[in-house]
Amino acid sequence: MIINLYSKKIFKLLSLPILLYLTLFDIALFNIEGKADKELKAATEEDLYLYKGMGASYLCIASKAGIEFPKAVGVATATYVQVIQGKHGGVVKELGDKKLDRDKLFAGAEFQIVTTAIQYCPDSVPKEVTKKVNEILKDNKK
Repeated sequence: MIINLYSKKIFKLLSLPILLYLTLFDIALFNIEGKADKELKAATEEDLYLYKGMGASYLCIASKAGIEFPKAVGVATATYVQVIQGKHGGVVKELGDKKLDRDKLFAGAEFQIVTTAIQYCPDSVPKEVTKKVNEILKDNKK
């Protein structure tokens, strides 16, 4: 009984300073800006490969779930562009240090996502879209 009484007193005596310390320490951690958050690095080829793969995967799944192709490609493209702008400041390493505007990012992202989706799930891409993409790729080879 005596040990129990002392334990409660010690607990009450130590709990407030410990609680205050943990609270203040926690607040201090949230106020520290991470170095990585400030330094935006240009998107590498590996980054772009990952993002277009994720976009194509979404497009394939959404199409099979019954979502209209234009809506699915729009969401996939918008997500891709947001990641490029948010994580990389709109800069793609292959294109130099120039920040790309949203329109250029959207055009490039949509084309990359659709071409990747054609490779992985050709049934999810409308035939007229596949035909148009193949014509563009054929013209670029010339």
